[in-house]
Amino acid sequence: MKDNTNQQYEKTVNQFLTKSTEIKEGESKGWADKTDCGAGIFAIRKQGKLFVYRNQCPHRGLPLEWIENQFLDSSGELIQCSSHGALFTIEQGRCIAGPCVGQTLTPIEHEERDGFIFIK
Repeated sequence: MKDNTNQQYEKTVNQFLTKSTEIKEGESKGWADKTDCGAGIFAIRKQGKLFVYRNQCPHRGLPLEWIENQFLDSSGELIQCSSHGALFTIEQGRCIAGPCVGQTLTPIEHEERDGFIFIK
């Protein structure tokens, strides 16, 4: 009988990202090299809910932020790509304007518990 304990453990291990208090309502924050794909990730808190995505535009594969931790448009309601101005919904990561309309950002599975945020 094969022991799958290590495989099961690896699937449930979460990587610490930050304290929950570090991402305030209506703000975004990014981190470099947190995924196995080599791209950074970013998180946004909207209406108390946390959204985490790969920091990579589906159009050209470039990072999204204008400057460090600035992923949102001037209204704070949409994610905006710094390269060509594409706009994405925060809730689904779906492009609604720009050259990649209909494409989506890559969501990152995450969990918020005990005052901390973890990515899977």
